[in-house]
Amino acid sequence: MKGAGDITAMKGAGDTTAVRGGEELPLAPLNAWLAAAAPSVGTVSAVEQFPGGFSNLTYLLITSSGEYVLRRPPLGVGVGVAHDMPREARILSVCELRGIPAPRHIATCEDLSVMGVPFYVMERVRGVILRGATPPSFYDAAAFAVLGERFLDTLVAIHGATPSDPVIGGLGKPLGYVQRQVEGWTARYEKARTDTVPSVEQLAAWLAEHQPSESGACLVHNDYKYDNIVLDPVQPGKIIAVLDWEMATVGDPLLDVGTTLGYWVEAGDHPAFKALGLGMTALPGNLTRAQLWERYLKKSGRADRPSVWYQAFGVFKIAVIAQQIHARYKKGLTADERFAKLGDAVRLMGEMGGALIAKA
Repeated sequence: MKGAGDITAMKGAGDTTAVRGGEELPLAPLNAWLAAAAPSVGTVSAVEQFPGGFSNLTYLLITSSGEYVLRRPPLGVGVGVAHDMPREARILSVCELRGIPAPRHIATCEDLSVMGVPFYVMERVRGVILRGATPPSFYDAAAFAVLGERFLDTLVAIHGATPSDPVIGGLGKPLGYVQRQVEGWTARYEKARTDTVPSVEQLAAWLAEHQPSESGACLVHNDYKYDNIVLDPVQPGKIIAVLDWEMATVGDPLLDVGTTLGYWVEAGDHPAFKALGLGMTALPGNLTRAQLWERYLKKSGRADRPSVWYQAFGVFKIAVIAQQIHARYKKGLTADERFAKLGDAVRLMGEMGGALIAKA
């Protein structure tokens, strides 16, 4: 599940669908802009849509020179970092400069006369994306063991970009990051609330009362999980691109790991949690949440501390993301039927958070 984070690019060859009604692109002004801003892309002859994401809209552009991906904000949302297309495009450019695997940015449009909103175009990266509960046949326990190491190595590499880098440093304000994250996600939940879910409200209060000290500041992805990485189809453990940079900023790296823990499913978890489409991490060969936390601390050289608060924060953030999307559906701002049942996901994440803090 994604929310203020969603599918950023390129699935396999058959992962696109016809564009949903009301979400079509204006081809004439788009082609006119491309001719001036990125002539190498060519003329768009057809458009398809990547249907898996829950937030920003992602399209496949089929052009006279090949295939590209276009990203734009969803309908009916206000201004915010998660939907700031020029900012996301700049982050992709920074990744390219630092050797962090990510799709290559091609051009950004901030002229509202073209599409009514800012958008950008990037390369299409083809590869394997692990989603759902059933992996490709060549992903066995040994392959998942290798992937776990590469997965963590790449996260550590992302966290190697620090505020001393002038481009990275301009992305956010690291001082007070933990408090702002708790307050910000709590405020988002209140704004998007459609039903009363006491467990989520209790989780928010607990996070505020038990905030840990800051552990440092660096580039954080904020939605780092299996279905946001593209894998080499020949070398299963090789990561060729990290997707979904829309929530990236400068902040505390352990909150970034906490978000990953929030999405990480284990074999013994509740079936409803696995049913959210995150269950592949529960297969043999994968790290457990405890192992992921321990290995991250070892690889990054960061001081040891308990993981409970960070995992609870990750669970809370996922609950808020689900609530934001569910609220858009209930307001009639999207007709995507996947959003109708996200209220159940909010309650589930609240219950999971309650179980976590009961053990703290």
